Amino acid sequence: MMYPMASVVKTFPALAAGLILLCACGGGGGEKPEAKKELTPLATAEPAGDAIITGKVAFTGDKPAAKTISMDAVPACAGQHKGPVPAEDTVVNPNKTLKNVFVYVKSGLPARQWAAPKTPVPLDQKGCIYSPRVIGLMVGQDLEISNNDPSMHNIHPLPKNNKEWNTSQAPKGEKMVRQFDKEEVMIRFKCNVHPWMVAWVGVLSHPFHAVTGDDGTFSLKGLPPGEYTLEAWHEKLGTQEIKVTVAAKESKTADFSYKN
Repeated sequence: MMYPMASVVKTFPALAAGLILLCACGGGGGEKPEAKKELTPLATAEPAGDAIITGKVAFTGDKPAAKTISMDAVPACAGQHKGPVPAEDTVVNPNKTLKNVFVYVKSGLPARQWAAPKTPVPLDQKGCIYSPRVIGLMVGQDLEISNNDPSMHNIHPLPKNNKEWNTSQAPKGEKMVRQFDKEEVMIRFKCNVHPWMVAWVGVLSHPFHAVTGDDGTFSLKGLPPGEYTLEAWHEKLGTQEIKVTVAAKESKTADFSYKN
């Protein structure tokens, strides 16, 4: 016997509630819930590996003629130097190596993220000279700029991938802190007040970079095993590349050589 719904609700309330719930749920014949997607975890800032690549940047041929910077028009700058101020665009060390060469891993690293160090990278202005002339830092790492001169300076980077800015810094003033949010090799810094002032900054998304010093050597530590392309950059002599393969816990040597 068929009963009207109103009669069912009145006579059998529990049964009616069950029928309504069954209809609302589709009777179990609806679409299955979507499977949960597996997310790839982000890489951490832990050391990537234990391989090391070391080397030097040699210079062959005739040493470039010595050049000096003229600061005579600005006594506040010239007065801080006892004699002629040598230009630093090409510095050949006594052991026939090059100073101020930026060496870094150009390709071959695994797809992961490295956290920027919390330690800032200093860029000083003293004697109306940027020091160091060449530095490297990571995306998001602080660049800490100081003015230790008795005169005003104007810090003006000229990037292609990052945002350009142009800011004055008072004599002996507070340190200026800036960051870059994109990779770029290299960014030229100038001072609009003192045109001879030049610095170069390399910005990378990883920590595997170095700048050669007074002995012309470099060291890239903590690399995972793999095949890498290293690039050496010099502001006057251009770039060179070397391919290097390292295994876990292995140390390899990669030497560059420039000729004038």
